[in-house]
Amino acid sequence: MLEHIDSSLIDWSRAQFALTAIYHWIFVPLTLGLAVVMGVMETVYYRTGDEFWKRTAKFWMKLFGINFAVGVATGLILEFEFGTNWSNYSWFVGDIFGAPLAIEGILAFFMEATFIAVMFFGWEKVSKKFHLVSTWLTGLGATISAWWILVANAWMQNPVGMVFNPDTVRNEMDDFMAVAFSPVAVNKFFHTVLSSWVLGSIFVIGISCWYLWKKREKKFGMASIKVAAVVGLTASLLTAWTGDGSGYQVAQTQPMKLAAMEGYYQGQQSAGLVAIGILNPAKEKYNDGEEPFIAQIKIPHLLSLLAERKFDAFVPGIKDLIEGGYTLKDGSKALSAEEKIERGKTAIAALAAYRAAQSVGNELGKKQAAAVLEENIPYFGYGYIKDVHQLVPNVALTFYAFHVMVLLGFYFILFFIVVLYLAFKKELAKMKWLHWVAMLTIPLGYLASQAGWVVAECGRQPWAIQDMLPVNAAISKLNTGSVQTTFFIFLILFTVMLIAEVGIMLKAIKKGPDLGN
Repeated sequence: MLEHIDSSLIDWSRAQFALTAIYHWIFVPLTLGLAVVMGVMETVYYRTGDEFWKRTAKFWMKLFGINFAVGVATGLILEFEFGTNWSNYSWFVGDIFGAPLAIEGILAFFMEATFIAVMFFGWEKVSKKFHLVSTWLTGLGATISAWWILVANAWMQNPVGMVFNPDTVRNEMDDFMAVAFSPVAVNKFFHTVLSSWVLGSIFVIGISCWYLWKKREKKFGMASIKVAAVVGLTASLLTAWTGDGSGYQVAQTQPMKLAAMEGYYQGQQSAGLVAIGILNPAKEKYNDGEEPFIAQIKIPHLLSLLAERKFDAFVPGIKDLIEGGYTLKDGSKALSAEEKIERGKTAIAALAAYRAAQSVGNELGKKQAAAVLEENIPYFGYGYIKDVHQLVPNVALTFYAFHVMVLLGFYFILFFIVVLYLAFKKELAKMKWLHWVAMLTIPLGYLASQAGWVVAECGRQPWAIQDMLPVNAAISKLNTGSVQTTFFIFLILFTVMLIAEVGIMLKAIKKGPDLGN
């Protein structure tokens, strides 16, 4: 099916896609978060008729618009890379993966594009009510766009609703609702969008505190902080709740990712969750005998509760998942990685036999090969794995990214509580140290957001599609030099765009809101 692919081509293609995704995700969460904050502000204006709230909403809309424009450019490049750099992936599952992306482009993006024009240019041209609806529909369009993108990504994490067609060598969708509303997709959507509201709220509070620190626009700053703190606290609490749901889904569908997130090698019952830990850098393989941690603080039983909703449940570790033999929920024994690889090779051979029989009109041979293929197709992707150690993702990267995300999540909850309390007590304006804390929390919001995606994507490796298609079988056959060249072109281009966006935003922030003073 595939020719030998140079490992450096895989590494550079992954690096290019990661670069584009990281830059794109700088802009998306702020778009989603600011949409809610400015929608609330305009709603207050609509209900009170106070021009102050109109001008306040317009200021945050200006920053929303700057961020939105740059985010669109990076998103378009990201989607094109599926065809240019990952053509085998696109061929193998394009019938499924392409559907949510097409809906996103046709429905959600055009919805955003339509109502964003009314939002920016329709203040004096449409009624207050229609303008308010347009503002919320702009945010809703961005959110629906996120839904379909996250449906596509969730399908990569947990492929459902499809059947493999040996005649076309493609996976084809047979249950759209299963793809669009899988538990993984639903949970991923709420967790991602709510965490974006958290980032948007942090951004608004940080910028508003800059005005307080500069002793400018105090009324504007305090009003913005109160709205953002309420939105942020609500979203951060809900994000923690959906994070628990996400952990459960990962345990059910991607146990190796969960094990990497926890640096968890040896399975046990009543497994504890690592709250804080330092990994042992000497541990390189799951079976090298080295202890996984230099130091750790564990919460007893919590990993079992997260993974199986039982305090005494058995949770398999990396060693168990590679060696197999533990008891599954249905009472059967888990296959080892070696057994899965052999069954994957059997599936690949059966596919070749099916196509050979088809080419000469051998119906009996086709039928026999199809039966073998159907029996082993769940392990098809394992046939391209050369070494069982490939099945273990980068434990250190996944572990630290996960724990940074979780610890910052709890910090954000505390941050919003403190800011909200002091804002309503009317003490925030004079607390310069907290102004600095708020401003420095903005990059922490971005760090937590990026860390979440590192966990989601790096924890899935080596799979492009979980258990179905490894990265080394998803790649396009390209010249490595061309991928390297475009990597650096994109790096320069995206960096320039980011610097330009930050510069334009800083200029708008420095100018401040037009409050009609």
